Amino acid sequence: MKNYDYIAIGGGSGGVATARRAAEYGARALVVEAARLGGTCVNVGCVPKKVMWYASNIAQAMRDAPGYGFGVGEVRFDWSTLKARRDAYIARLNGIYGGMLEKAGVDVVRGFARFVDAHTIEVNGERFSAPHIVIATGGRPLVPDIPGAELGIDSDGFFALEEQPRRVAVVGAGYIAVELAGVFNGLGSEVSMLVRGPHLLRPFDAMLRDELMAQMQEDGVKLHFGTQVRSVARQADGALRVECDDGSTLEVDALVWATGRRANTDRLDLAAAGLAADDKGVISTDAFQNTAVPGIYAIGDITGRAELTPVAIAAGRRLAARLFLDRPDSKLDYDSIPTVIFSHPPIGTVGLSEDEARRRHADVRVYRTRFTGMYHALTEHRPKTSMKLVCVGADERIVGAHVIGEGADEMLQGFAVAVKMGARKADFDDTIAIHPTSAEEFVTLR
Repeated sequence: MKNYDYIAIGGGSGGVATARRAAEYGARALVVEAARLGGTCVNVGCVPKKVMWYASNIAQAMRDAPGYGFGVGEVRFDWSTLKARRDAYIARLNGIYGGMLEKAGVDVVRGFARFVDAHTIEVNGERFSAPHIVIATGGRPLVPDIPGAELGIDSDGFFALEEQPRRVAVVGAGYIAVELAGVFNGLGSEVSMLVRGPHLLRPFDAMLRDELMAQMQEDGVKLHFGTQVRSVARQADGALRVECDDGSTLEVDALVWATGRRANTDRLDLAAAGLAADDKGVISTDAFQNTAVPGIYAIGDITGRAELTPVAIAAGRRLAARLFLDRPDSKLDYDSIPTVIFSHPPIGTVGLSEDEARRRHADVRVYRTRFTGMYHALTEHRPKTSMKLVCVGADERIVGAHVIGEGADEMLQGFAVAVKMGARKADFDDTIAIHPTSAEEFVTLR
């Protein structure tokens, strides 16, 4: 049996970050990973998704070009070329992750880990022990249990597509669903979204979800609300026949399930370590990432909180500092976490929605605006930009900042710093605007 100071089960962003930081602080660290290093984000999530989003934006820019006087001839798009170049980029990142771990002195073992006891794991018949073990195994897509569900693909399958489907149905209403639907639509596929409830992006501010719904419909995405898939069948011509609970049917070339994710904890034999997970595989932790068993920690998606790559990285780094740098108070603050949805148009949001603020605070004031960004002044395609500041108290402390529109993904990071620092509306008002930009509207709202 090999002994370490720290074992990270999972070689995704969180596991790699916490192990590297622990090694920097002098710990002998091990990462266990069965698949490619980098986890969901690098391989079948944020990074390849952003590549596809860029491609879709380029397609839109070509459609916008005549408004600026460009005579654009026949435009040909080859999905397989994009996929090959994207996959080569991801393979380089896998190598970079491996190099970072090697440089940091972190050992890597390939395979699935299972607990033997609270301080021992087994991988491929070999045992490893440590006084500190962090579980960072991430999640996987869920596929519903209905007839023919296996004929569809999940978000992982989206990145395996060798050819672009002409007709696509995307099932779901969350950020993965709207992002994939937007990419398909921007690249020329006919897209339908099948949504169980009455809204897209239900947990987000109403302004964001309403504006996105309007723009997606304007761009040609067919939205079917209050609809659930009852069954899927393959037809003689190879197309999929999708039957819904309202009696309607769709014929598509690809069906994408984007109906949620489940924590990857079911193969760990948690019971051997005295741990348990809920029915979604989530492991409960306290504010310091401690589980119910001393010496075992959990970070990232498996904790069921803020399922975002930077959150897993930040929590892992703070955990390593607490354990190996004598910083007993080191922990992640889960309040006011910014996030971006790479929809079309993109969304940036930090802090409380207006509804959340009104539930928590008696004195709420909201500032908002809606306009056409300058880029679109000359184009036929004219999506709107909408912004909102949610303020509370007599001093109008900003507790929420929300934007949808061109550049939202890049502009939010700076405003997130201000919100995290407790900025007031007067602070924004006192900041000189950068003109002409869309971002300036955040500091000129009245």
